[in-house]
Amino acid sequence: MDILDLAFMQRALLAALLVGVTAPAIGTYLVQRRQALMGDGLGHVALTGVGLGFLMNASPVWTATAVCIAGAVVMELIRWYGRTRGDIALAMLFYGGMAGGVMLMNLSDNGSSANLSSYLFGSIATVSEEDIVAICILAAFVILTTVGLRRQLFAICQDEEFARVTGLPVRLLNLLVAVTAAVTVTVAMRVVGLLLVSALMVIPVAASQQIARSFKATFALAVGIGVTVTLSGTATSYYADVPSGATIVLYAIGLFVVLTALAAPLAKRRAGKAAAAEECTLKAPGPRTAADDVKV
Repeated sequence: MDILDLAFMQRALLAALLVGVTAPAIGTYLVQRRQALMGDGLGHVALTGVGLGFLMNASPVWTATAVCIAGAVVMELIRWYGRTRGDIALAMLFYGGMAGGVMLMNLSDNGSSANLSSYLFGSIATVSEEDIVAICILAAFVILTTVGLRRQLFAICQDEEFARVTGLPVRLLNLLVAVTAAVTVTVAMRVVGLLLVSALMVIPVAASQQIARSFKATFALAVGIGVTVTLSGTATSYYADVPSGATIVLYAIGLFVVLTALAAPLAKRRAGKAAAAEECTLKAPGPRTAADDVKV
């Protein structure tokens, strides 16, 4: 039977495609801002939202989204005002989010360790039609933000002070990046799991940076890598009966190793071409001076 003939695999592949686009898209900005581990922290916070969804008999995706956005806002406030105690406050937020999720999951009537594990490490085969609707809506928000505001977001990621001088609302854009990262975490949690979502935000970007020479090329290549590893990882998990989240992350690491190995020869080749082009460039003669006259 072909994999596309199965309804649950159709949903799984669609979810994997959306995650493959959204996670590296926002991850490009997070890596540029040196906040590569933000997704990991937000994944801990989102677990409380998952547990709250089971406790209230509501959709865990939407409750996790609400809690994760609130956590992202708190993280930005701590970054702005936390100063020396900011790291302690963030640690308490992350660990408290995970502890709260485990507690709420155990207090709910339909919660179990199996449900908890599926959200922690991903269980793409159990993605429901309701999950797909939520993932599509949230993914559309992430794509519109990361692509539609790419110039503004790139400006604040490169130099906040310069962006502020040019009149950009820096704090609002910083908050938007954090909220978009939070939404991406909830989009990806059914595919790669809350504990592995940060890897899909960071590794494709790090891999593309090995050979890309501009922000635009890095963004496009990272998304391409993300789509490749999520779709191939999902197909592998079906045929080999292995966890989808772990498979996707291992594929991403494998591509990173390959591109890293190719980076040095490519850099040497580019340097050789640049040197050859420089040698072939003819300089126009300068104006004639008195010293150039032949004296008899």
